[in-house]
Amino acid sequence: MFLIDTLHQASIGVIFDWAPAHFPDDGHGLFCFDGTCLYEHVDSHQGFHPDWKSSIFNFGRHKVRAFLISSAFFWFDKFHVDGLRIDAVASMLYLDYGRKEGEWIPNVPGGRENLEAISFLRSLNEAVYRDYPDIQTIAEESTAWPMVFRPTCMGGLGFGMKWNMGWMHDTLKYFQQEPLFREYRFYHLTFGLCHALTENFVLPLSHDEVVYGKGTLLSKMPGDEWQQFANLRLLYGLMWTHPGKKLLFMGGEFGQKCEWQHEESLEWQVLQYLLHECVQRWVADLNHVYREQAALHDRDFTSDGFAWVSFCARKKSVIGFLRYGGYLGDVVLVVCNFTPMPRHNNIVGVPRGGQWEEILNSDANYYGGSGMSNFGRFEATLLVSQGYSCSLSLTLPPLAALVLKPATRSGGTS
Repeated sequence: MFLIDTLHQASIGVIFDWAPAHFPDDGHGLFCFDGTCLYEHVDSHQGFHPDWKSSIFNFGRHKVRAFLISSAFFWFDKFHVDGLRIDAVASMLYLDYGRKEGEWIPNVPGGRENLEAISFLRSLNEAVYRDYPDIQTIAEESTAWPMVFRPTCMGGLGFGMKWNMGWMHDTLKYFQQEPLFREYRFYHLTFGLCHALTENFVLPLSHDEVVYGKGTLLSKMPGDEWQQFANLRLLYGLMWTHPGKKLLFMGGEFGQKCEWQHEESLEWQVLQYLLHECVQRWVADLNHVYREQAALHDRDFTSDGFAWVSFCARKKSVIGFLRYGGYLGDVVLVVCNFTPMPRHNNIVGVPRGGQWEEILNSDANYYGGSGMSNFGRFEATLLVSQGYSCSLSLTLPPLAALVLKPATRSGGTS
């Protein structure tokens, strides 16, 4: 409670990882709590999770549902947390999750959907948002289950947001490719934006990606040391400007080199090395610009907040897009070069003329890059390009993300 209160005083919100999907069979826990299967199903086809060797709550029992909803309320009422990330929602929705043929029991109509769990999740979200309307419930749901964030009255599950697991897996697959071959995996980069507005998405680079032999985010990046760090900064630049809220697991903000171990401290000592310190600078400035520029967060979940400038440059492995805020003039341009080859005089369409300026560049010397930049302010020309009335001629640094915006004129208007 003291920790959460201290964080709140520093304007830092707290979201708990809450796991109503299953529980361990430890002797001191809920398993056979009163000598019977009180919280779990008696039949192992329903009450035992084969993947995690744990017990599954019996969501059809009113007392179990009441217990779980009371648990959620406890964290809001007594600890004042700002949200709950609901673990393993996919395993709750499907009766055959992690099971082979003959290892699960169909629902009453004969399907694979866990109707009792669906009813519980809807009841949970209805109760939580009724009594705590300023919080968030976030579903870790890895399938294409529809309308996770839609209100229950519309047939949805009632969550506030959903983890975009598809974006995470596709993006990391793309970045793990050598730049020479990225043109053949371009769809991994662009496909996520085809369905980015179907849910209120969180973009997670989570603990699951840096444990159990998967290595760290830095170690996934191809190339020599310089290219690995450049790729990591580029990944973060893409993530912070992409529609959706952001989640980065601890250690990623300074490029931890060793896989995360729950019994060990983070590798804070690597901050004595410049490239790691530069990653930390980059993440700090991404956070600053993300908060400062309304276009990067105002319309994360609406179609009027995003527009492609160019995503057909597959051969060049370059993409460009615009983000719009809630007011006229709130616009930023994002251009990413996913190869180590600098590209000069790259024509990019923009929706307005006048002066533009570069506000972020992951290749800046300050972030450990080569220092290639579009310095100062420069004028958009009246040249139609990519469907826009004006265009900019940009230098695209190697393995870099650029963020640009219309320059502020004297007098304080833009």
